[in-house]
Amino acid sequence: MLSQLDLVIVLAAGEGTRMKSAHPKVLHKIAGATLLEHVISAISKLEGKELRVVIGASAEEVKNELNRIHPSSKTILQEVRSGTGDAVRWALTKDDSGTVLVCAGDTPLISTETLRSLIVEHKKQGAAATVLTTEVPNPTGYGRIVREKNEFTRIVEERDASPEEREIIEINSGIYAFDISKLRGALSELGKGNSQGEEYLTDVIAILKSKGEKVSTFEAQDFSEFLGINDRSQLADVAAIFRDRINEALMLSGVTIVDPSSTWIDLSVEIESDTRIEPGTAIAGKSRINSGAVIGPRTTLIDCVVGSGAKVFESHCESSSIGENAKVGPFTHLRAGTVLAGDVKVGSFVEMKNAQVGTGSKVPHLSYVGDAKIGKESNIGAATVFVNYDGVEKHETKIGDHVRIGSDSMLIAPVSIGDGAYTAAGSVINEDVPAGALGIGRARQVNILGWVLKKRKGTKSAAAAEKKENGK
Repeated sequence: MLSQLDLVIVLAAGEGTRMKSAHPKVLHKIAGATLLEHVISAISKLEGKELRVVIGASAEEVKNELNRIHPSSKTILQEVRSGTGDAVRWALTKDDSGTVLVCAGDTPLISTETLRSLIVEHKKQGAAATVLTTEVPNPTGYGRIVREKNEFTRIVEERDASPEEREIIEINSGIYAFDISKLRGALSELGKGNSQGEEYLTDVIAILKSKGEKVSTFEAQDFSEFLGINDRSQLADVAAIFRDRINEALMLSGVTIVDPSSTWIDLSVEIESDTRIEPGTAIAGKSRINSGAVIGPRTTLIDCVVGSGAKVFESHCESSSIGENAKVGPFTHLRAGTVLAGDVKVGSFVEMKNAQVGTGSKVPHLSYVGDAKIGKESNIGAATVFVNYDGVEKHETKIGDHVRIGSDSMLIAPVSIGDGAYTAAGSVINEDVPAGALGIGRARQVNILGWVLKKRKGTKSAAAAEKKENGK
């Protein structure tokens, strides 16, 4: 096959100093995946290749990421970062042969189709090397493709380019296809005669041409695929492109996104048609939204499943399952382990953690529900607290079916409330309430007459009471 590869080398050893980060550049994320993961995802769809990744800065971090996303890849440590040419030399062995693709680990927009087209063109031309190029509106920061009479002659890095060469808009993408044996020979001749004192892979091109080897170029049409990332500003620019691509694909599949510019959805998210996404919404991780659901406005879902017809608005939900036709929000926080059955309502300023709520039950407002199981058609009154933590361990509260928990109840776990039972408002419940019983856990009210006139003499409260007492 013309697109068949023998080896892929990904260069991911750089520190990315302009990111000003404690983490290597290639591990920064866009659309829920690291830059390195995006690049390797595109590469993984190519036919018949071994993957080697050159690592350096924060080597263990990068190695851990590779073990997660591509366990069969081989890592090569470039202990001293002295240029891209040196990095490729480290990655090659004396037994390698055939065709190698060399990519940078910080170009997350690159597509499999463009890489495949480069390999096909390289093999058709029978070239020793093929440079992937493109024309960009602003070439600042890129190596330029120098041509004479429209024939490719060399690549010049921006820092080494003349003022005239810096006006060239055709740039080197940093992606190449090489004949391995000819690449190996050229690498042995690399020097460091440049402003950085490094071994540039671009100089391999000049060496091959000087030997009379065929060096070709393949120009890609979409320059955005090669947008590299060197700082946080460029990271945001590329993230916005990903956002727009993801949202466009979802809208074409039948999802309504009211304001795409304020809606951020990870690549890993699944959303069925006839779902509506309101402005200011972020959906991340392995979330799945079923048909007919309405999400937002101003809502964040991370690793959540939302059933058909459910509505989640003005809320933050993590690692939770929301049933069909359930209603969540506004200002609700669902934490890990929360499972809401169908037709459940969870309302304003409610926080839930590791809680299971049965069909049709309601927790309308101002409550904390942690480590709990609530049956069907039960109602939890306002300002109820499931007191699940004793300072050392967490304990579970069980609420039966058709239970009514009075407002401002404290349910001190472990405790069970039986089917059909009630608790009186303002109660502290620390013993089980049997089915059909009323649990009351509060002190008897005592009114001390005249207390304000005696103890708060001269206050407005005392004056008001005195006025009322005198019938005025």
